[in-house]
Parts: sequence; C-alpha cells; structure tokens
Amino acid sequence: MVTAALSPSVYTVMVLKRKDISLPVTLFYDGDCALCRREVDHLSKKNRKGLLKLVDIRQDGFQEKYPEFDVVELDRLIHAKLADGRVVKGVDATLAAWEAVGMGCIIAPLRWPGVACIADLGYELFAKNRHSISRRLGPILGKNECKR
Repeated sequence: MVTAALSPSVYTVMVLKRKDISLPVTLFYDGDCALCRREVDHLSKKNRKGLLKLVDIRQDGFQEKYPEFDVVELDRLIHAKLADGRVVKGVDATLAAWEAVGMGCIIAPLRWPGVACIADLGYELFAKNRHSISRRLGPILGKNECKR
C-alpha cells in the first residue's frame, strides 16, 4: 500500500502490479539492518541488467542527495522510486525491486486481491519489529547485528 508522505503528486494509492512498474527502480534501504543488507546482497547478485539502483539511507550525505525523502519514514517502511517518478513502499517497493532484477513473478502473488491486504499487514508488523528481529538473526545470517 502506498501513502502520501511527500507531495501528493508523487504518491499514488494503489496495489502495485508488475505491469505498472517502470524500470529502472531505485530501492532505499537501511544499511544498518542485517536483514535489509542480506536482502540487498541477494538482489545485487541478481541485478545483472543493472535495472535496480540500491541506496543506503544511512550513507553520509544521504539527506543532501535526496532532500525529498524523510529518513524517519524511509526507516519505518522500505521505499522504492520507479523510473516514472512514482514512489512506492512496503510490499510494493519489494515487488518493484524484485521485478527490476527479473524475479517479480516470485512475489507477485503477494499483490493478488485478497492476499495484498494480508501481505501489507504482515509486512508492516515485520517492519515495526525488524530492528529487534535483525539483532537476533543478524549474527546467525552472517551479518553484523543491527545497529538500531
């Protein structure tokens, strides 16, 4: 689900479909989160066509490079910017990233009617608790523990 946090013209309320994703996609992720880094590492390996740009919201100078984004909101839910300028978040951002690396079909069922609302609720629950989950699982996954 997409909600307005920037200007209303940038966000659109929708459940994203694969056919509506304009490439390339820029994914904004939390480099301090072990689970996020694991997902980004996976996507990086699949990004053979270079249609996914990965941006760590914790990098020095992030706010100067991307003043239109609120880091607190980016930290709350993962965001992606599509080539046409639309910004999507949560499961839609994940779908866009996976579509950019040619694997959107794997998670596309999460946007099906009847499933999308459950997926969105599940993602929001995960996102709300990802720092504590990451602290526990990061070392097991071979990533440094979450810094938050």
